[in-house]
Amino acid sequence: MLKKFLNEFKEFALRGNVMSLAVGLIIGSSFQGVVKSLTDDVLSPIIGLFAGQNFDFLVLSVFGITLRYGAFITSVINFTIMAFVVFMLVRVMNRLMSLGEKKKEPDVPAPLCPYCKTKLHPEATRCPACTSNVVSGDTSAL
Repeated sequence: MLKKFLNEFKEFALRGNVMSLAVGLIIGSSFQGVVKSLTDDVLSPIIGLFAGQNFDFLVLSVFGITLRYGAFITSVINFTIMAFVVFMLVRVMNRLMSLGEKKKEPDVPAPLCPYCKTKLHPEATRCPACTSNVVSGDTSAL
């Protein structure tokens, strides 16, 4: 029983999707540190030049509660950068994946019966709805 459970777990854990997810999480958490440093150490001070101070130090005191809205603005900037980078990575990966795919021919709309306008199979000789005779591949009546 335990051996079967361990084998099932091993099969699940070593499946490609789980391993890809694990690698993605590790890289994502590492990348988060880079984006946080970019925001905190580069972008916030540059934006702070225009605002006169760094966003992290913007606070508002209300009824004895300190609201650090500057830190929130920095977090929103971090999120925006991360979301943009993830979007660009997914976009590039989708384009790379589509390079190997054959372009499928556009779907040809199903012919319609000229009498009852029911969709017909392209090889049909008779309409299944109104039983009118139709020419194969053509919707004109015989």
